[in-house]
Amino acid sequence: MQLIQETADLSAYLAADEAIDHQHPVVRETAARLAADAADSYAYARLAYEFVRDAVPHSADTGDPRVTWRASDVLARRTGICHAKAHALAALLRAEDIPTALCYQRLLDGDGHVVHGLVAVRFHGAWHRQDPRGGKPGVDARFSLGAERLAWIPDAARGELDHPVLYAAPHPAVLDALRTAPDREALGRALPSTL
Repeated sequence: MQLIQETADLSAYLAADEAIDHQHPVVRETAARLAADAADSYAYARLAYEFVRDAVPHSADTGDPRVTWRASDVLARRTGICHAKAHALAALLRAEDIPTALCYQRLLDGDGHVVHGLVAVRFHGAWHRQDPRGGKPGVDARFSLGAERLAWIPDAARGELDHPVLYAAPHPAVLDALRTAPDREALGRALPSTL
């Protein structure tokens, strides 16, 4: 699949916004702590990815009803769904000047489809998708600049697909659902099933 930048301006993929608040002290402190153990930007990106994947549990896996969406809140509260974890990873990567996009998949979940959030990082002139969702039985996502190691591979026969657009900011429909849902159960009903 060919990934399509929403904008040709790479600086948009380094910007801070309401959700990817990489100038927040919590994000900056976390980034500095991770960067201290990294020899270069690739090593930092891998460490940031593994931190969000492993140290920020997916709220559906833990049964946590809280909804986080701002990167600083995700890192402070250590919980979030895939979209929130993607915002946190994007903020950590952008804090260290690594262009990072938000991207999405449409996946079958039970009787309906859901939009799943992940990120893409830019290294060596190309975009590489990463899924910080976190592991659970049957899910083994890993950081890779080679072959993708995502949590799920969409099955077109089931109506699943990869959205090719690389967004500089969270998709408005996803962000609106995250910001307005009082709990994770309500969020499940509010998130779009397609973009």
